[in-house]
Amino acid sequence: MIHYQLRCAAGHEFDGWFQDSAGFDRLAGAGLVECTHCGGTQVERALMAPAVVSSRRKAAAPEPPKPAEAPAPAPVPEPASGQRLAAGPMPAQLVAMLQKLRAEVEKSCDYVGSDFAEEARKIHNGEAEARGIYGEATEAETEALAEDGIEVARLPWVPRADG
Repeated sequence: MIHYQLRCAAGHEFDGWFQDSAGFDRLAGAGLVECTHCGGTQVERALMAPAVVSSRRKAAAPEPPKPAEAPAPAPVPEPASGQRLAAGPMPAQLVAMLQKLRAEVEKSCDYVGSDFAEEARKIHNGEAEARGIYGEATEAETEALAEDGIEVARLPWVPRADG
């Protein structure tokens, strides 16, 4: 996965994660990347500071590239009254953005179900093919992965747009 700082035509800045540079180009070209502030689809990459490796990290043996990992909590049924945030109903624009994110994860990554933590560890250790995966993991499994230096992310899982 690659992180970009983005800017819309109205000048709003926000960030986004993409499978790779070509993935961003493809999604932005199709109008599928929306400004989180105004919903505009004319989005471009903004200038970003490069990642800097510390001298301590340079001295260590180089690590193999980490695979893109996109874990997700178990799908939840849609409540009768619609999706809700702690502060109230989830805005329709946010639900739509999360549905697009879910579709992209499902299209680009392999679903490994409850074996997520085990498969993420195998990928990290070079015992399985490096690829994007998603599935379910307990809080304890997620914390253990983080303690071992295996980066994972939780994503809000909303019902599919077509479902």
